[in-house]
Amino acid sequence: MKLLEGKVALITGATRGIGKGIAEMYAQQGAKIAFTYAGSVDKAKELETTLNSVTQIKGYQSDASDFEAAQTLVDEVLKEFGKIDILINNAGITKDNLLLRMSKEDWDMVIKVNLDSVFNLTKAVIKPMMKAKDGSIINMTSVVGISGNAGQANYAASKAGVIGFTKSVALELGSRNIRCNAIAPGFIQTEMTDALDDKAKDKWNEAIPMKKLGQTKDIANACVFLGSEMASYITGQTLNVDGGLLT
Repeated sequence: MKLLEGKVALITGATRGIGKGIAEMYAQQGAKIAFTYAGSVDKAKELETTLNSVTQIKGYQSDASDFEAAQTLVDEVLKEFGKIDILINNAGITKDNLLLRMSKEDWDMVIKVNLDSVFNLTKAVIKPMMKAKDGSIINMTSVVGISGNAGQANYAASKAGVIGFTKSVALELGSRNIRCNAIAPGFIQTEMTDALDDKAKDKWNEAIPMKKLGQTKDIANACVFLGSEMASYITGQTLNVDGGLLT
């Protein structure tokens, strides 16, 4: 039996990178998928076309950082799929700069997209999950949220906030059989890292004990585990998927 058979998952930001990898892996494991995208209409249609022969899947153009839009999204997903068993808060952005040069706009935008969106979607799904007395919420943080990183004060703050939020939700909802965990990816090979020069990649590899970048499937596998019944007694945790980077 597939690990996510009969489950309905809502994944934010699933048209590329880690989000796309999660959607593909969830489909393989039997989950029905609702996903969000911002502006990538063509990529959203492509993902639907690729996976609709495997599972029920539907994309929603929605801004997770907008509180009312998040509530509307969840209502639409519930109407289409009947339930939401798993929420994966994956949508995020970076606007890197040294603090001395960082604009207030870049600070606000990163906090809004990376942290407000997690609050918005989680708040929207907890009532139906409480009614069902079941649910798994998986929040995408980062090793940078644990260790910090020069030039990423806004991103690190947003991702550290996700960890604190995750622990608090786990404490509040554990008695309702709703689990909330976070995944902290390290350096993962995506379209973004592919554009970097070999020198930068070599520097990263040298810092990683396993001497290689992670793959999107590594994060997706962790999401499958935390979303499945195999993790039914795990909540409030942050799982580092980083090749030993923070060891």
